[in-house]
Amino acid sequence: MPIRQLPPETVNRIAAGEVIERPASVVKELAENAVDAGARAIDIVTAGGGLSLIRVADDGCGMDRADLELCVERHATSKLAGDDLMAISTLGFRGEALPSIGSVARLSIESRAEGHEGLALVVDRGARQPVRPAALNRGTRVEVRDLFSATPARLKFMKSERAENGAISEAVKRLAMAHPQVAFSLTTGERAGLKLPAEGAGGKGLLSRLGRIMGPEFMADALEIRAGRDGLRLSGFAGLPTLNRVTPDMQFLFVNGRPVKDRLLSGAVRAAYGDLVPRGRHPMLALFVDLDPAEVDVNVHPAKAEVRFRDPGASRGLFIVALREALASAGHRATAENATAALLRFASEQAPARPSYLAPMRQGGGFAEGAQAPLAGFNEPSADAWPAEHDPTSALDSRPLGAARAQLHETYILAQTADAVILVDQHAAHERLVYEKLKAGVESRGVVRQLLLIPEIVELEDSDVERLIEHEADLARLGVVLEAFGPGAVAVREMPAMLGDSDIKGLVRDLADEIAHGQGADLVRDRLWEIASRMACHGSVRAGRRLTAPEMNALLREMEATEGSGQCNHGRPTYIELKLTDIEKLFGRR
Repeated sequence: MPIRQLPPETVNRIAAGEVIERPASVVKELAENAVDAGARAIDIVTAGGGLSLIRVADDGCGMDRADLELCVERHATSKLAGDDLMAISTLGFRGEALPSIGSVARLSIESRAEGHEGLALVVDRGARQPVRPAALNRGTRVEVRDLFSATPARLKFMKSERAENGAISEAVKRLAMAHPQVAFSLTTGERAGLKLPAEGAGGKGLLSRLGRIMGPEFMADALEIRAGRDGLRLSGFAGLPTLNRVTPDMQFLFVNGRPVKDRLLSGAVRAAYGDLVPRGRHPMLALFVDLDPAEVDVNVHPAKAEVRFRDPGASRGLFIVALREALASAGHRATAENATAALLRFASEQAPARPSYLAPMRQGGGFAEGAQAPLAGFNEPSADAWPAEHDPTSALDSRPLGAARAQLHETYILAQTADAVILVDQHAAHERLVYEKLKAGVESRGVVRQLLLIPEIVELEDSDVERLIEHEADLARLGVVLEAFGPGAVAVREMPAMLGDSDIKGLVRDLADEIAHGQGADLVRDRLWEIASRMACHGSVRAGRRLTAPEMNALLREMEATEGSGQCNHGRPTYIELKLTDIEKLFGRR
């Protein structure tokens, strides 16, 4: 078959397949254009999951006749002053969205620039109509009807209306996070799905916008992130480790104001939180990277959701350091969501409608009417077990975790602060403390190595061998000593003693794969910490052991002084704090 030039209509539909994957893609492209136009308010309306109707209206700078006629031509854009694709400071720049949309749907654009009359232009499935007058205020209103009607085969791949509405909402939320100074409203069908007023500049405005999207629990437990190095700036908020979800849907990453999905940065988040979060759970966060546009390539994919850093190691390193410092500053803090959930469970398990206020009579004696029954599982130390400093009026009440008052079921420590009650899982808390001491010992004294009597020879691809040898010094610091062994192989001579009789070949191959993605040393460290975690579990105070008052208070004080003690080695909370005001509400006292 001879080579032939494709007609413009077919070319536009091919391009639309890359840029416009689903209705959410259309909303994203149009909303980004509105932000680039300097809009202060953006209103979005959809119907039929965006397939029947998408309308995006803004109060931005608008377009005059020349711009309006040119905006639907392929590769026509106002976002590039020159031809340098490494100097992009706007969200859009490719000039593909509007012509792509116009080739597969009925596209109507109404716009008015300051000092100009309002104008309208329609492109109906590739057929362009003449410009006509339109009545509107300054700004732009874009309407897309019958999306993919020119490519009906694409409609077969669309999901349910509910799923498409969800994807549209997510696209708007991500853009709204990056631009809190802009007001957004989204109506899907007959429902007002989102209404976000413009927020003030700075950290408070951003946190307020994030709270409206990610929930009030995130606002209560968010740690501010602010760091910079070598022209790279990181800001935003990250949740406490105990504030986590089963999916990573509440992790939002932005580069120069652009929402992105980046494996490098996602891996850095996992490395920073490490064992503070349970396996299979994901912390909540919204982080913003700002750097010179020349240091990042956003022209990787037509959808502009992926980026490529010139120095990926620097970006990843800053992520890990900044997050770890913020988490360390949180100390023993655990999310208030745990207490909220506990209070809700208490409130839902109401007493019977006609409660009995008298202790039950026992057959054959027992308690007399009105007598007080003993509390099962309650260990109250004798009077002489409480030194003066443990008196309820003690200064210990002013400490973050308060003063121990009792031990329940020989498993939980009940403590009191000036305005709250603290319930501590003694085994989980002590397990974390022992674990952190083991880790600190490894970090300060180094990893104890075990010399292999016979070196383990591991065959690999030449590229994997090169990567391993390049990181030879870093691996040695973690106890893995290896060297090149002829072509396509390495010889492992020493291993960390903590790993015991492990699968050396499997570990080395995994290391090679991880190094290829910038995470090699983390794999060894994770394996070491897994062993340390098991050792800590066996070496900590067990549930069922009765503790004295000094022992309980010593545990509380050590928790206050230990980073990450708000969660155990498996990421579960070690304590719950119930505010006195909330407890009083349960009893109707407020």
